[in-house]
Amino acid sequence: MLTDNFNRIIDYLRISVTDRCNLSCKYCVNENFQYLSHDEILTYEEIIRFVHIAAQLGVTKVRLTGGEPLVRKRIPYLLKELTAIQGIHDISLTTNGVFLAEKIVELKEAGLKRINISLDSLKRERFHYITGSDTLHLVLRGIDEAIRAGLKPVKINTVIIKGFNDDEIFDFAKLAYEKDIHIRFIEFMPFGDSTLWDSSRIIPSTVIESLLKTQYILEPTINRYNGPAKMFAMHGSSGKIGFISPLSTHICSECNRIRLTSQGMIRPCLFSEEEYDVKNLLRNNSDDEVIKTFIHHAVKAKPEKKLETGFIKKCQRSMRHIGG
Repeated sequence: MLTDNFNRIIDYLRISVTDRCNLSCKYCVNENFQYLSHDEILTYEEIIRFVHIAAQLGVTKVRLTGGEPLVRKRIPYLLKELTAIQGIHDISLTTNGVFLAEKIVELKEAGLKRINISLDSLKRERFHYITGSDTLHLVLRGIDEAIRAGLKPVKINTVIIKGFNDDEIFDFAKLAYEKDIHIRFIEFMPFGDSTLWDSSRIIPSTVIESLLKTQYILEPTINRYNGPAKMFAMHGSSGKIGFISPLSTHICSECNRIRLTSQGMIRPCLFSEEEYDVKNLLRNNSDDEVIKTFIHHAVKAKPEKKLETGFIKKCQRSMRHIGG
């Protein structure tokens, strides 16, 4: 079993398979962003070997992220290989949804069971502005195709920004209610364009929750995936509303994850700049036991909680490099 210094069991691995993306979302990419070279990115064989080793240490859940994972070739192959690893019981993927409709059949055939789609506006012009791409219609089609393919649950991750898209909160709730999917409202985090982010634009989850309760009966429910979201069932629908509150509340005590960046760095905490280079060990064909010891060391460096200094610091790396 993989545990940190604060007795948290680490059984969830988020893997960024690429820093490439077909969109340029303003809060994701910072002004100094540069793509990694091809040789800097982990190969599929290196990812598969790392997951084999992590599974022996007790990791049971894997999520593929990016960048945009669907821009990397042969993602179904990687999904199929990871699904076959003994001990891995849950494989999921986070996508912006633009290519989802055209790839949904092969993804499901490869073993994908559920999916998260990042979507921050249901208004065409606003979506175009924040992503740099007039492709909202493709994302909405991808959501429908995921539902039709039987992926459960289909989750929509929505970052709410004060004065930007907070007028769409009820629109997203209606989408969850009518399509029986999960909408998860996420507090605005300090990544990407420094001119866009400041703490005054954060809307605490409790504010959104109170607002939604004026129109919907929300009933607390268990998050069966043991993630950071506080979940609510919607009376009269199979849809659910979730709240992820990394800034207004301390969800750190329940954190069960580490990240593997596309560059081959283990990142114990999203909000820390600490990273550990496991790619060097993988490429030097280090023994499995050496890599296991290295993973244990990285996990022990996981801080007890974020924001140790008492204030919110603008993160220096893009979410494309870290992995969403």
